[in-house]
Amino acid sequence: MRVLIIGQGGREHALAWGVSRSPRLEKLYAHPGNPGIAELAEIPPLPGSEIGTLLDFARGAGIDLTIVGPEIPLAEGIVDEFQRKGLTIFGPTAGAAKIESSKTFAKELMASNGIPTARFGVFDDFNAAWRFASSHRLPLVVKADGLAGGKGALICENPAKLERALSAMLNDKAFGDAGNSVVIEEFLTGEEVSLFVLCDGNGGTCIVANAQDYKRIGKGDIGPNTGGMGACSPSGALSDELRDLVMDTIVHPTLAAMAKTGHPYAGMLYVGLIMTPTGPQVIEFNCRWGDPETQAIVPRIADDLLMLLYASATGHLPVKQVNLTAKKTATVILASAGYPGQIEKGKEITGLGKDDFASVVFQGGTDLVDNKLVTDSGRVLGVTGMGATIRAATHNAYRRAEKIQFEGKYFREDIPWRELERKT
Repeated sequence: MRVLIIGQGGREHALAWGVSRSPRLEKLYAHPGNPGIAELAEIPPLPGSEIGTLLDFARGAGIDLTIVGPEIPLAEGIVDEFQRKGLTIFGPTAGAAKIESSKTFAKELMASNGIPTARFGVFDDFNAAWRFASSHRLPLVVKADGLAGGKGALICENPAKLERALSAMLNDKAFGDAGNSVVIEEFLTGEEVSLFVLCDGNGGTCIVANAQDYKRIGKGDIGPNTGGMGACSPSGALSDELRDLVMDTIVHPTLAAMAKTGHPYAGMLYVGLIMTPTGPQVIEFNCRWGDPETQAIVPRIADDLLMLLYASATGHLPVKQVNLTAKKTATVILASAGYPGQIEKGKEITGLGKDDFASVVFQGGTDLVDNKLVTDSGRVLGVTGMGATIRAATHNAYRRAEKIQFEGKYFREDIPWRELERKT
């Protein structure tokens, strides 16, 4: 099969790494890609990343399957356009991608179908939002309705923070059009974990794995949210029994509800959960593979990843659960100094080393300048350790991470502390 992967981060590098191991793969392309992905795939010199440009390339190159990594092209309708031209593509249509691209859509879908989630209100006016929030107990969570790069959710523990959050989104447009309206919801307590489920648009599902993400910049989960500073898979927070409960009370009802809207869901359904004292509830849905969780999950997959994605895209998932290896994984993100704020690019990266049975490095924000690998983004590399236990996987990840050097390198030293406290 001839395959095109769209995207350029650590998630796409992990997907390329997994797909490249398929015996059914004939040729792998990626756009825009990165230097790590370029070691696995050809990067065609396209003039841009517009949907029309990508579609023309896929047709001309005889692509059998296009795999979309990021959420923005999905929300913009790349799947719709490819399907209109008879091309096979992995991911949901724009209508189905609203489950991530509009928090309001997702919350109202859950509320009207009895899917467990936090109570909420939706507002596009500061005064109305403030009156609603002022009548509810703090803390509250304020979320930008649209896509905000994983940073559009603010926890407000006191009135001052609440006022700043609402004003920043609704008055100052800190998140642009994504914050034209906001969702205000009750703050739920419990441990967070994510379940990854492949869907085929016909009601078929295939459980891939669960993972736990660490989004805060600082040790002990303090400081601002980031795109993710690390992850592990699996998480003991989601037992097999709880997973089955989530499938019965959340995943299947959500897919049935999506079908009723006229937008059946195909692709990866990322179910962000919080394990409350009364049971699992949905924090958010994502319409694609998560990052950095994908970097922790893909190395655990024993099945042919390419054929699983193709089965999802063609509406014929053959299995209910992916076969996983016995190993567990921990991913540590190496970031640029100053992230998630202002950073400097162009810092030379050394000591990358070779992947082996104990660790693999996925490139998230890198570039080649004068044949030197340099930093090009906030989250630069994802170091995934593998082992028989989470503790062994964590040891392997940090041992590899310590050998990699670039000016301003920053990483959390406590990934994944929750699992380590479970003595895994």
